[in-house]
Order: sequence, then structure tokens, then C-alpha cells
Amino acid sequence: MLEIPLPKNFPFIPKQRYFLVLSLILTISSLFVMITHGLNYGIDFVGGNKLTYKFTQPVGDGDLQSALAIMPTEVSVQRMGQEEDNLFSIKVKGSDADPKAFATQVTSILEAKYPGGVSLVGEETVGPKVGKELRRKGALAILFTLAAMLIYVWIRFDFFFAPGAIVALVHDVIMVMGALALFHKEFNLTILAALLTIVGYSMNDTIIVYDRIREHIKNISAATISEIVNKSINETMSRTIITHLTVLFVVVVLFISGGGSIHDFAFCFIVGVLTATYSSIFIACPIYIFMYKKWPKWFGEPVAARR
Repeated sequence: MLEIPLPKNFPFIPKQRYFLVLSLILTISSLFVMITHGLNYGIDFVGGNKLTYKFTQPVGDGDLQSALAIMPTEVSVQRMGQEEDNLFSIKVKGSDADPKAFATQVTSILEAKYPGGVSLVGEETVGPKVGKELRRKGALAILFTLAAMLIYVWIRFDFFFAPGAIVALVHDVIMVMGALALFHKEFNLTILAALLTIVGYSMNDTIIVYDRIREHIKNISAATISEIVNKSINETMSRTIITHLTVLFVVVVLFISGGGSIHDFAFCFIVGVLTATYSSIFIACPIYIFMYKKWPKWFGEPVAARR
């Protein structure tokens, strides 16, 4: 197996206080951004109309936005696919207007500006009630996923491991959503899928570290746990770096070359990969140590602590 030459005993756990404070600051900042900026929900979650147009000549986003400025409602323009595809989506959110009338109005404006060079190739309409229901189901999907992960880790390992894994997952979701709010990225079904994928990816990264800790479980005691957890992190670090770099290479290429929803999906995954690496080391592991040391003092010593 390929390994990167790294320090064998880097002090991850001795520096945990600094990183936990950093995590707290980043989490509060992300929540603040989400509250003040709000999430830019797409028509999947707030309802609206989406039209897809194909142009026969190169067209810029700004040109289309300027041409549609005369519309009575604010519309957004987004390029789809590669630049040479000349494919654009035009959206209006939460509109009560007749979808056919909206399509007719937009088409007439574009045909007047680009005579014979534009064609409507797709229409999509989502009602406000449907959007609200999708938003509710999306939130439930994330909550149910986190609950399932908690139960899985509890059964797969033991009670002490589960809380750290879930806090790490919640941390990653908040970080990604904060980044979406900060850069005003559209939150739609594609982004929801990205979030659920990141949850699974982050859990997998945490499981790798936890599994190495469990290999040393017979040597763990209240006096040695910090040293053994730090050793376990160092033993998995080479694998972690190699795995995350291969994923980052792919998503960075998608972020640069992909358009529309692919671009935003890749953006989520870039943030998610970075936060997953961070949280599996500096959140999940320190919480595991804390639970191992403190739980017996509060509620008595469970079976897992007596191994």
C-alpha cells in the first residue's frame, strides 16, 4: 500500500482545544450567515417556473439578464453545460403567474433580441405547496439519516463512539450550508443530494479512524486513551490524505468545467471533503475521549468501559 512519509506521532489530540474552539467559531459563524443571509432556495423548495433555452450563437449571462430586466418579476439566468452548448435556464421563484403566459413572455423577449436564434427546449413548474412539502421532506431526510448513522455507530462500535460521530456529521452539514448561504448558492434537490452524500462520506472517514482505535481497544484506559487515539489518527493519516486528494481532484475538475447544478454540487463536495477530514480528527475523536472519561462519573460504568 502506498504511504506518504509523515510524522509518526503528530500531536493531534494535545492540540484539540484549539481546534474545538475553531470549530465552535466556525459553527456559530455559519449559523449567523444562514440566519442573516438566508438560504437561496431554488424553485424545488419555494415553487416557481423554470425555462430552458438553446441559442444558436454565443450568448452571455449578463446579456440575457439585461434583456429580461423588463419582466415584471425578477428572473435569474444560469448557464447549463459547457460554454459552447449555449444552453441557459431562466427561473422565476414563487411566482403565481400562469406558467404558459410566463413562457410566452420570456420567449417573445428573447426572440426579439435574438431573431431566429433561440428555441425553448424545456419547461418546469413547481407549485408553492409542492415546494414547501419538498422542503419539509428534505429536512426530514437529513434528520433520519443522522439518526440512522447514530444507531449504526452505536451497534457497530459502542456507545462512546456514537455521539462524536453524530456531532461531526452535524458540524459538516452546518459548514456546507453556511458556505452555500455565504456565496448565495441555490439550494435545490441537487444540493440536498450532495448534503446526504457528504453525510455518508464524512461518516466513512470517521469510521476509518474509529476502526483503528478499536484495534487498540484492549490497551485503552482512562490514562492511555488520549495517547492511543492520537496514535490511531497518525496511523490512518496517510490513507486519509491519499483518499481525500483523489476525491478533491475529481470535484475540483467538476467545479471548474461543470456548469449549472454540477458546478454547485462540486462546490458542496469540496467544502464537505475538507470539513469531513477535519471533523473526523478534531471533533469525533476528542468527543469519544471525553465520553470515555466522563460517562462513568455521571451514570456509572457501562459494559463498554470495562473492556
